[in-house]
Amino acid sequence: MKKHAGGDLTEHRVSGEEVYGGVLLHVQRDAVRLPDGRVATREYIDHPGAVAIVPVLDDGRILLERQFRYPLGRVMVELPAGKIDPGEDPLGTARRELLEETGHTAREWRHVGTIHPLVAYSNERIELYLARGLAESREGAALDDGEFLETFALPLAEALTWVRDGRITDSKTVTGLLWAEKLLGGEWP
Repeated sequence: MKKHAGGDLTEHRVSGEEVYGGVLLHVQRDAVRLPDGRVATREYIDHPGAVAIVPVLDDGRILLERQFRYPLGRVMVELPAGKIDPGEDPLGTARRELLEETGHTAREWRHVGTIHPLVAYSNERIELYLARGLAESREGAALDDGEFLETFALPLAEALTWVRDGRITDSKTVTGLLWAEKLLGGEWP
């Protein structure tokens, strides 16, 4: 195993520029000083952060979504999720996204962890929440303009089978379901 003799693996930014500024994503190109003193280029996506919710119905089923994802050219099965707006608290984002995408509110919220799904080329973080005590709102879902999805409920054991079989491959959903298995099964406090 190759190891840097000094032990400090930190790369220090020398300069940088925004290569592309989009509605959601911003692409950065930075020059960094490596631990051995050389300079290298790092390109990455600057992301505002997101949340994902594991909504547990009173009967124990998990509320999931089907949504077409253009980059993959297919419908994906996912947990409800969305980006954190500027100045928004992640729990507030989770509450908003659950209502907007599923038409449900939750009585109990628990932050279960943070994941970094794309560490090689993005600073995105996803805050994972477990939501229980779900109730349908009178207004129903209020999807964003241009957003199309459908919700459905699945027993956790069946959702985990879908993970094993490759029908669920979205990383935040896989992580959230595996976390839910441990928490709901009493293996993790």
